[in-house]
Amino acid sequence: MKKNINSYLIFYLFVLFLFSLFFLFIKHEVENDSTISEWIINYYGGFTKRGIIGQICIYFANLFSINLRDTIFGFQTIILGVYFLLIYFFLRNIKINRILLLSIFTPIFILYPIAEIEVLARKEIFIFIILLIYLSIPINKISRQNIYKVIMLPLSILIWEPVVFFLLFWISLDIINNKYQKINLENLTKLLPYLPTVSVAFYIVFNPMTVGQHDQMVEFLANNFNEKCYMSCDLLKSKSTIFQQFQVNFSKYSFEVFLRYFFIIIVGFGPLFILLFYSKLKDKNLIFFNHFNNLLIPFLFVLSPVLVLFAMGYDWGRWVNISYVFSIITYIYLYKKNKIFVLENKLKNNKLNKVSKKIFVLIFVIYCFGWNPKTVITGDVASFPGYRIPYKVFKLLK
Repeated sequence: MKKNINSYLIFYLFVLFLFSLFFLFIKHEVENDSTISEWIINYYGGFTKRGIIGQICIYFANLFSINLRDTIFGFQTIILGVYFLLIYFFLRNIKINRILLLSIFTPIFILYPIAEIEVLARKEIFIFIILLIYLSIPINKISRQNIYKVIMLPLSILIWEPVVFFLLFWISLDIINNKYQKINLENLTKLLPYLPTVSVAFYIVFNPMTVGQHDQMVEFLANNFNEKCYMSCDLLKSKSTIFQQFQVNFSKYSFEVFLRYFFIIIVGFGPLFILLFYSKLKDKNLIFFNHFNNLLIPFLFVLSPVLVLFAMGYDWGRWVNISYVFSIITYIYLYKKNKIFVLENKLKNNKLNKVSKKIFVLIFVIYCFGWNPKTVITGDVASFPGYRIPYKVFKLLK
């Protein structure tokens, strides 16, 4: 099974990478592309959130006298390649079962940004890479982990500040890996590596870009690269205050929206929820985790700050994807590091393990390639991304 999953993963990730490059190449010249709108944010009007990547791209565009969009496409190609490589090395050689297989190939994980190309190569991909590299640091190298957190987590805030809503994943991993069993001064001081990250987050929140600074950035982009500041770039002005972040969503709420996303989360996370329900930490005396008989409720608690992100932004499909990436990576890490005990007998009694191989293959294809959530809160559920992605490629090639 390990050999098989490795072969399938190589093929799956390679195909998705090729599709990603094709769509990015097409997208990077589209004037209203949402990804480019985020990547052109920079510091030429003054400090602002999410400006560091745009600043780097502008530096290299000027250094090599390259078109800014071509420079961005080059960086996106590199960063996507790194991400797919890290995902492969992270997932390879794991002991697989049917539920875990569905958890990996669910359409809200790796497939999602290619199915919804508005999300492709958005800045959260840097955060996924930072997390995957962090998890490659040996558990016993605590000083190396702390140095990494002091440097890379504040950088992640400068790249994509909503990462602050996912810090509980890092803290939970610290508790589990370092076996924190009591809330005392010694253990609290071990949280100090997170202080720079929180400080940078607070600075960004309370120092939004002014209208004048935004106008300077708009003028710089127009004069130097003939670029318009639109969508994510323009929202730096229209959603500069905390209240404005929430206000934009008020008119979008409806019973239909909440019901739709309830089912998207239940179905999309379903296999992982099953795994969490049948998994226990081997160390039963850890802070917080010692109150629960399985990992489902603790994971839901760790995810709870993401509700604020849902309230602040209307890219709900994107928030589901990001939340799932953090969740599945964390679970598989604990699984690989032998930190959890999986109730294999109960998993074997699950109905999915009792159906024939042919029926399971049918379920797998329909579940993993038959649907995906749209990007924004008002979007309905899309159908058959496994068909629509290659169809879209062939249609664009005509």
